[in-house]
Amino acid sequence: MAAHRRTRQRTAGGTTTRVAAALALAGAATATGFDGTGHAEPQLTPDRIKADVHKLYREAEAATEKYNGAKEKAESARRRLRDLQDEAARRKDRLNSARDALGSVAAAQYRGGGLDPALQLFLSEDPDGYLDGAALAERAGSRRQAAVGRVRTQLREIEQLRGAARVEVKSLTARRAELERHKKTVDTKLTAARRLLSRLTPGQRAALTDGTGRAPRASADTRDALAAPGPRAAEAVSYAYAKLGSPYVWGATGPNAFDCSGLMQAAYRSAGVSLPRTTYAQIDAGRRIPRSELRPGDLVFFYSGISHVGIYVGDGRMIHAPNPSAPVRVAPIDEMPFAGATRVV
Repeated sequence: MAAHRRTRQRTAGGTTTRVAAALALAGAATATGFDGTGHAEPQLTPDRIKADVHKLYREAEAATEKYNGAKEKAESARRRLRDLQDEAARRKDRLNSARDALGSVAAAQYRGGGLDPALQLFLSEDPDGYLDGAALAERAGSRRQAAVGRVRTQLREIEQLRGAARVEVKSLTARRAELERHKKTVDTKLTAARRLLSRLTPGQRAALTDGTGRAPRASADTRDALAAPGPRAAEAVSYAYAKLGSPYVWGATGPNAFDCSGLMQAAYRSAGVSLPRTTYAQIDAGRRIPRSELRPGDLVFFYSGISHVGIYVGDGRMIHAPNPSAPVRVAPIDEMPFAGATRVV
């Protein structure tokens, strides 16, 4: 028994030693982790934060333009569906009227058609009158056949309209799902940008908007000197100047907030010119021109995906709606990768 107790004591002692060693190692590893060598979040410099924020804004803007395009297509599908439903309702009303008329004729035929035509002629007190009536009935039968044919045609047309409406419903459903995907992408990018911006001091955040947070404005003399050729281009430029300082809101087309393509659409709408909703459609809305021939009123586009647009105001500058951190402003066109230009009018 003494030998047995001594064996158990040695085993317990060895186990205690191993547990203690494991706890010591775990404590050391935990301490190393708290020192930041293994798990600490990397420190981001203000310059890195600004670069990441601008990248997120560009990605959000690209998703915004896709959202705008999907929204435009969804609205078109919704209008087509409404028109199809209205036309189907009108056709159904006409069909019901034709059915009622046909039913009345059928009922009258049933009531008066009990005798064989030859027997009716034999029993008739006025055979000549009967023959005249029979000819009239034959013509009426032809009209009935034509009415039946019209009813059948209307049924086919209504079914075709319903088929087209089902296609539009599927299209609208797909567009709505696409809208949600792009909206989620935009929201995710902007949320990440706001989170990064919260790490900056107010002064550092202000540096993202020319250090002041205010949109730079051109002097009246400069604006007069850079008047756009043509009344409609001039009106569009004037509208853009009037909106300096308006906030950027993705998906907005004015009158008090804009995204980049929404500002262009609103500016030219004020001049009586209709522009498509998205940047990648607006670049094809006029005549392409080289950068060397830019004139005030021309639309200038940026990045390889044509995801940003501004309106040229002369002297190498444009007015645009940059991103949620900066309002509508005047800026040099060299501040972004130039992708092309279009003269609308």
